[in-house]
Amino acid sequence: MSQNKTKLRVGIPRALLYHKYSKLWEIFFKVLGLEVIISPQTNKEIMARGINCSVDESCLSMKIFLGHVDWLKDKVDCVFVPNYVCLRSGEELCVKFMALVDITRNTFPQVKVIEYTVDAINQKTATAGLIVLGAKLTRNPLKAARAYLAARKSYEANQLQMISDQEKRFQENKKSGRLAIMVVSHPYTIYDNFLGKPIVDYLKELNVEVIYSDRVDKEKARRLAQNLAKTLYWSYHKELLGAVEIYRNSVDGIIFISTFPCGPDSLAINLCQSRIGNVPNILITLDELDSGVGLKTRLESFVDIIKLKKYQTLNQGILC
Repeated sequence: MSQNKTKLRVGIPRALLYHKYSKLWEIFFKVLGLEVIISPQTNKEIMARGINCSVDESCLSMKIFLGHVDWLKDKVDCVFVPNYVCLRSGEELCVKFMALVDITRNTFPQVKVIEYTVDAINQKTATAGLIVLGAKLTRNPLKAARAYLAARKSYEANQLQMISDQEKRFQENKKSGRLAIMVVSHPYTIYDNFLGKPIVDYLKELNVEVIYSDRVDKEKARRLAQNLAKTLYWSYHKELLGAVEIYRNSVDGIIFISTFPCGPDSLAINLCQSRIGNVPNILITLDELDSGVGLKTRLESFVDIIKLKKYQTLNQGILC
C-alpha cells in the first residue's frame, strides 16, 4: 500500500478467539500500518444482531460472534476471521472454529473476509499464515515478517505476565484468608462483557479472589490434564482440565461456565466434575434468556456454602 492512500480498515470481531489472541492480532495489523477497528464490548444489541442472523442450533458464543461481525460489516473494508482447524496432530478443535470462515462468508456474502489458517495436520502454522496474510495486504513480505515477530513477542510477554500476576495475587490472598474460587471456562466466555464478566464482577463484590483458568502454564496444564482424561482430544479443553489440576487442591471452590448448547463443554465439564473429589463446584450454563437476578442468587448461595464449609473445617481443626 502506498502512503498516499487511505489506510485499509480491518475489522476484528470482539468474540471467540479474539479473547485469546487479541494482543497478537491487534499489534500485527497495527505494525503493518493498517487501521484496526475492534467491535465494542458485547451488549444486548450485538447479541440481538447475532441471534437474528444465526440458526437456532448455534451456540451462544457463535451467535455473539456473528453479532460482532454484523456490527462491523458497514464500518470496515474487510473483516478478519481466523481459520483454526487443528493445533496439534491427533487433536481437534470445536467445529465452530473449523467452520467459522465459511459461516461468516455465507451469512454475510457482501463482507470481504480475510483469514489465515492454523492446521497442524497439513503443516499450516500461525506464523506462516499471518506472514503470508500480511504480505498480501502490504505487498511487503519483510514488513509482514517484522510485524509478526513484534506481535508474537508482545503476545508471549503478555501471557507470561498474566500468569505471573495471577500466581502472585493467589499467594498474597492465602495470607488474607479470603475465599479463592477458580472460574473455569474459555477466554471468550470469561472475558466477554455480556457472559463471564458479570459473574467475575459479582464474585469480586462478594470479596472473592478469582482465579482464571486460562492464566496458567499451558504446557504444564496439558500434561496434568492426563490425570483427568487420557483420551480427550479437544485442545482447548485439555488446557482447561489441566488448569483445574494445577489449582484444585488450593482453591476453595470451582465455577464452571459454559454457553448453551456446547457439546464439547458438556462432556469435558461433566468428566472433570466427576473426578475432582470433594472440591465444591457448580456449573453455570448461559443462554440468551438468562436472568441476572437468578445468576446472582446462585453465586451468592455457592459462596455462602463454601464459607460455611471452610468455617466448619477450621473449627474442627481447632477442636482437634
